[in-house]
Amino acid sequence: MMLAAEDVRVRYRGAGEASLDAVSVGVASGELVAVTGPNGSGKTTLLRALLGLVSLEAGRATVDGRDVNDWSRPELARVVGVVTQREETVFPLRVSEAVLLGRYARLGPLSAVSERDREAVAAALARCDVAHLADRRVDELSGGEWQRVRVARALAQEPRALVLDEPTASLDVRHAMELFELVRELADGGLAALIVTHELNLAARFADRILLLDHGRTVALGPPSAVVEAGLLSQVFRWPVAITPLADGSPQVVPLRAARHAAGRLDGPQVPSNPT
Repeated sequence: MMLAAEDVRVRYRGAGEASLDAVSVGVASGELVAVTGPNGSGKTTLLRALLGLVSLEAGRATVDGRDVNDWSRPELARVVGVVTQREETVFPLRVSEAVLLGRYARLGPLSAVSERDREAVAAALARCDVAHLADRRVDELSGGEWQRVRVARALAQEPRALVLDEPTASLDVRHAMELFELVRELADGGLAALIVTHELNLAARFADRILLLDHGRTVALGPPSAVVEAGLLSQVFRWPVAITPLADGSPQVVPLRAARHAAGRLDGPQVPSNPT
């Protein structure tokens, strides 16, 4: 496995309960795994554990078979690209300059930017469909454009794994779809991709497997057809839902109005028999 957590337990200082308790998941090269669950279920903590950013009370986190703590930070940055949940555009860099920052994982402190670095930046810009924005300032980008630039910066590292924490937050439908399409394409190209998301329907459409967490524990781990199940999700999210399949068989979640559901009336929207 490219990324793996084995019976990981994390307890923050002063906390009575563990933020993660006996959670295991692995991500292979060419695979997209989505991590979902209610707020506070331990999703971001799991990413921090996998990246060696939080101490483990028990269990083990590995990258390419090595304990994450055996990697130096520069070594790890050359293997795992990370797109964090939030990032402010503090400096008005050009897009090409922002993506070039991803190359510093492979440059020494006094190294000059080489032609190889410029080629990697160009390839990352093209892969994320933002090459036409190369000369624009990052503070002039839309939310969707900025997210794609951040993914391009991670790809400029030429990693073998990509980790994304809520990358669709604040994105509209089109840009959320585009980002998931991109991550799916990257996984199909050989990257190991792990994405934390509240977008259950996008996870069901694009992920190979879904890890469902609640109160720091694994509720389910498996293909979308096994995890996106009405009774299970209604229990975990404390809200009634129905499930309807798309034409490709992907299960899609329809939240119900609680009062009508309690009265035995399902009031989900009318869904075409073969939506795509």
